[in-house]
Amino acid sequence: MQTLPIFLASNSPRRRELLTQIGVSFDVVIPDIDETPFPSEHAADYVCRMAKEKASAAWQRLPDIEKQGRLLLAADTCVVLDDQVLGKPQDGADAAQMLSRYSGRCHEVMTAVAVTDGRTLRVDNVVTTVQFRPLSHAEIAAYVETGEPMDKAGAYGIQGLAALFVTHLEGSYTGVMGLPLYETGQLLSQFGYDVLPRTLD
Repeated sequence: MQTLPIFLASNSPRRRELLTQIGVSFDVVIPDIDETPFPSEHAADYVCRMAKEKASAAWQRLPDIEKQGRLLLAADTCVVLDDQVLGKPQDGADAAQMLSRYSGRCHEVMTAVAVTDGRTLRVDNVVTTVQFRPLSHAEIAAYVETGEPMDKAGAYGIQGLAALFVTHLEGSYTGVMGLPLYETGQLLSQFGYDVLPRTLD
């Protein structure tokens, strides 16, 4: 059974909080990759490619002695609307434009999770549908003014003030946050890491 801390290839505070929530200990290693989508790349292909490239890049940065008996987890999240991938906003105007597009509509949030032990790399993509209520220009401006949208894929945080905008969600709430915990636990267990160790009889 896996007992050592895993490596987390992410600088996301939400992913750190979610792993801590389920009792997974980890060390952070930050990958450096080009996150530009390929021309005409489908959103699902893009988010899975990003998760796998983050995992591979982060693993390569680690000294061999630190890799022994360790797992590495990476993830990538994107929001998809009208077949367009929406990443983190460039500025407040970009954030406001994204939020206005969600108003009164459904969009998809995709989070791909990749786990590797250096020999095998497995990935799972979790797709969640999110419905927003109609938003006024004043509400959008007030939300952007809080600064909350600026470091988040799709320009909102469902665990924060944007919870006031969501009327319905179908899929994984923690996936919208940036790390679907059920699927993460399943992937880790495939590598022998039991998030909930079985008690001895």
